[in-house]
Amino acid sequence: MAGKFELKKAKDGQFHFNLKAGNGKVVLSSELYTEKRGALNGIESVRKNAANDARYERKESAGGQPFFVLKAANGETVGRSEMYSGTTAVNRGIASVKKHAPDAALSDLSE
Repeated sequence: MAGKFELKKAKDGQFHFNLKAGNGKVVLSSELYTEKRGALNGIESVRKNAANDARYERKESAGGQPFFVLKAANGETVGRSEMYSGTTAVNRGIASVKKHAPDAALSDLSE
């Protein structure tokens, strides 16, 4: 099953998106955008940068849990993963973004 981007509108009127893997699990989430156009540009940035391993930054939360962020060419963060149990899980998450993001359909739930 193919992955998909889900574009949503937050309660405060801002926009955000999630990239879901073929199994429906969220593998990457965006930050909030004030305009829908910004969120759509963010989705395109994820599509463009997903295949480039150098765009992924592996991090660790204050509680010691690993996660990753995907950055655009300009260094801005365009997406962030959930917290994972370990390095192997982080690497699987990155592989899932690389696999699903380039061709993921867009499901606009912001209306």
